[in-house]
Amino acid sequence: MAIQLPERTQTSTEALTPRQIVSELDKHVVGQHKAKRAVAIALRNRLRRQKLPKDLAEDVAPKNILMIGPTGVGKTEIARRLAKLAQSPFIKVEASKFTEVGYVGRDVESMVRDLVELAITMVRDERFDDLRPLAKQAAEDRLLDLLLPPTPRTGYESSAPEPAESAQLTRERLRQQLRDGRLDSRTLEIDVRDASFPSFEIVSGSNVEEVGINVKEMLPGFFQGRTKKRRLQVPEALDQLTTEELQKLVDMESVSRTAVNRVEQSGIIFIDEIDKIAGREGGHGPDVSREGVQRDILPIVEGTTVNTKYGMVKTDHILFIAAGAFHISKPSDLIPELQGRFPIRVELEPLGRDDFVRILTEPKSALVKQYVALLATEGLDVTFTDDSIEAVASIASEVNDKTENIGARRLHTVMERLLDEVSFDAPELAGRSVTIDAAYVRRMLADIVGDQDLSRYIL
Repeated sequence: MAIQLPERTQTSTEALTPRQIVSELDKHVVGQHKAKRAVAIALRNRLRRQKLPKDLAEDVAPKNILMIGPTGVGKTEIARRLAKLAQSPFIKVEASKFTEVGYVGRDVESMVRDLVELAITMVRDERFDDLRPLAKQAAEDRLLDLLLPPTPRTGYESSAPEPAESAQLTRERLRQQLRDGRLDSRTLEIDVRDASFPSFEIVSGSNVEEVGINVKEMLPGFFQGRTKKRRLQVPEALDQLTTEELQKLVDMESVSRTAVNRVEQSGIIFIDEIDKIAGREGGHGPDVSREGVQRDILPIVEGTTVNTKYGMVKTDHILFIAAGAFHISKPSDLIPELQGRFPIRVELEPLGRDDFVRILTEPKSALVKQYVALLATEGLDVTFTDDSIEAVASIASEVNDKTENIGARRLHTVMERLLDEVSFDAPELAGRSVTIDAAYVRRMLADIVGDQDLSRYIL
């Protein structure tokens, strides 16, 4: 029997002011204050809209954002952290992957369907977390029935209660042994649901949703109720039975309704590489792979209804954040209607040496902290001196200036090259300490940086 749970509140998110949102983003992304302010205001406006009268709230459209800046400066990370902060369904799509309707490839409506699928998973996992104690209790009972089958009832049971009480005491002792892990080595044969699904091939130029059929609905009961026997150890059997009990307890219709509502009211879609579908100067006539995709994206951003297998989804209040480097094209090369749907324009600053120093050390999961923690798992204590961090930042900035500027992503290649020997020899260096200083950085990287042709391939 499915259990209906109350919808979770987001009081902690509602309490965040734009200034606090920026402060939270500062913990993960260095600099780019203008972009952080823009997304903080957009998030706060969404919360404000939810407090308006229903008739007025319907007319308040989200202020979509266009981020302009080179690669590796934090565009995607800002959007991702914002969605995590707001506990909102979030998906990142590449504009260059879509094609105009009628051409082979992904159609733009698939971004909304993918967002709904992600929201379904989010809501279902939340319900699973809430119901897991109840499901585990039921799974324990099923497992105990296998380990200690219940005593068959007889007509003499009412006049002799002692055997029943003794069986109950034995069952509870067995339950305690199960919880203490003393039965983990035992193997059981249990019936598990057959999760295999027959393969079908649908020959169509459209997506599965537009075909308008659902094979499971056409053949009810064909894919459910089928079981097969498996021999599992007690911990694996308990996990399997707990999963089955969770699926019984959760009302998937309620999950889908909640997920669709969450997508419509708080979904965020990040459209990356939007400059790749912008028209270019000197072009002659519309390009089906660029302007056609823009025209297909336009109704999604403006507000339309998309058909998904969980029902119709309105995109009127989904927040769209688009981003692009715009090296070759300009934002004004987008079709005018699409430009008008991104009223907030934010230009992100290129990153320099000082920014790299901060990126290496300041964020909660800074790159230096990651490498120190990774090597610590081998028993190796690695320490970075201040001058070594400055040297790494200088080299990354220098390589970006001489070759392609890929922003903070250059730090990953520089750090991997710097720690190549240490990472390789780490298992043999367990229990020792290694100090990375500026001299070590220069010794490992100076030759590569000095040879511009070599640095193009290695860094």
